[in-house]
Amino acid sequence: MRTEKEKQLRKHKRIATGLFFLMAVVYGLMVYLRHISPQTWMGYVEAFSEAGMVGALADWFAVTALFRHPLGIPIPHTNLIERKKNDLGRNLGSFVKTNFLSPKNIRPYIEKLDVIKFVSDWLNKPSSREVLGAEILNLMKKIIHDLDDEEVRGFLARKGSEILKTIDYQKITSSGIHYLVEKGEHIKLLETILPQLREYVEESEQMIRERISENKPFIAFLAGKRISREMTDGIAKFIEEIEQDKNHFVRQKLTENLENFAKDLLISTNWEEKFMQLKTDLISPENLSEYADDAWESVKKMLEENLENPNSGLHHYLNKNIQKLSESLENDEELKLRLNKWIRHFLYRMILKNSEEVQTLISKTVAGWEGKELSNKLELEVGKDLQFIRINGTLVGGLVGLVIHTVTQLFIS
Repeated sequence: MRTEKEKQLRKHKRIATGLFFLMAVVYGLMVYLRHISPQTWMGYVEAFSEAGMVGALADWFAVTALFRHPLGIPIPHTNLIERKKNDLGRNLGSFVKTNFLSPKNIRPYIEKLDVIKFVSDWLNKPSSREVLGAEILNLMKKIIHDLDDEEVRGFLARKGSEILKTIDYQKITSSGIHYLVEKGEHIKLLETILPQLREYVEESEQMIRERISENKPFIAFLAGKRISREMTDGIAKFIEEIEQDKNHFVRQKLTENLENFAKDLLISTNWEEKFMQLKTDLISPENLSEYADDAWESVKKMLEENLENPNSGLHHYLNKNIQKLSESLENDEELKLRLNKWIRHFLYRMILKNSEEVQTLISKTVAGWEGKELSNKLELEVGKDLQFIRINGTLVGGLVGLVIHTVTQLFIS
């Protein structure tokens, strides 16, 4: 099915060719009439039609030579577009780069750009915000779906190991102990343990007697029961003293030892080596892989559920921020100026930076076309106008022939 451009081209070709044949018919008729019954005016018409035919043929040859060989005869310097296709591509690319992609030509258009206004106007429509939100959610779904679970788990395990190894566990442990001592948590723990310990000692009288019997049977025979009772009573009383005396030396000693231990953790090379060994043995990607698996499965499931649920916090958060973005772009003049300036600067640099690529693209694209295809494309675009050259050539040639004949008749004959 022919396009409108093809129909117009064929129509104007027929007009131009028809005008040539009209000149030929008029010329033949005048030659015939002049032999039968010559009249002065016939010479003028004959000269007009004869010159018109010459002009029509000359312009037909010129126009046709651009796109193909006239009458299929390979005359030199014809079929120019097909023959010079690669040169045409290079010249066209260079022309576009020089005349369109220069700083002088680009800057006025870049400076007029107001991309933020366009984006703001678009985002002001509820339907546009819905489209943007839906596209963001679809993109997130695709990203999650395309992620390789094994790679993600491995990444989490490796990064988890790297992060955990950077932590100063000596300092954290020391600070933790200092904090517990300052808050008296060690005393609270001691006061929780002491009643249970005292109760345990009181219940262990029989066990103490048995231990004495095992190690000192003779003493156990003489006073085992009394000794075991005195021992348990003494220990229980000592524990009770610690419970009741808030300034008991055991409490003070415990506090002092914990503080010394906390200080020793920071400066002791021995403890440093132990913590380093713990990091090496415990905090490795292999040991963390199971936790990474569980973490990724939980995160992935949570994300998928939130993405699918239109009432989820993720949906509300996304919609809220899109609305906030829309309001900021509409009302924050400073933000609009900053963003527009950045976009203009970015586009200006990118266009200038890639002007060579544009030239190369045009050259390669034209070079990649078939010669006949390129000729047909160009003829389709400009052929209609070129047919007017043929028409004008016919009429102008006729007028020139008429002028020459008239001058001849006036001044020579």
